[in-house]
Amino acid sequence: HVQLVESGGGSVRTGGSLRLSCAASGATAGRHCIGWFRQAPGKKREGVAAISSDGTTSYADSVKGRFTISRDSSNNTLYLQMNSLKPEDTATYYCAAGPDYLVRFSAWQRVGDFGNWGQGTQVTVS
Repeated sequence: HVQLVESGGGSVRTGGSLRLSCAASGATAGRHCIGWFRQAPGKKREGVAAISSDGTTSYADSVKGRFTISRDSSNNTLYLQMNSLKPEDTATYYCAAGPDYLVRFSAWQRVGDFGNWGQGTQVTVS
């Protein structure tokens, strides 16, 4: 079981930047794929980016070139650097832990494959 706690959300102007953090704890935290997801009001939860235990990354087309996912294995903290933010990026952002192979097989955008979720952090772009 992996516990996840997000932080770093807030309000920002269009074109601005934010960095989200996800602190992961638990005996197997370092061996999971970690994904960032977001959910806007009235919309389905969607995958934004994911990173495997070996640092392999993958991104949704909507954020490629603007968002960067990374992990600090020394303290099991994951980051999502978000640049050039747009109003359509407004959502609650969640990090989630899933099987490590999800990134390798390009299957990380399936919400149901992630069993452990954080509480979410709000990002508002105006």
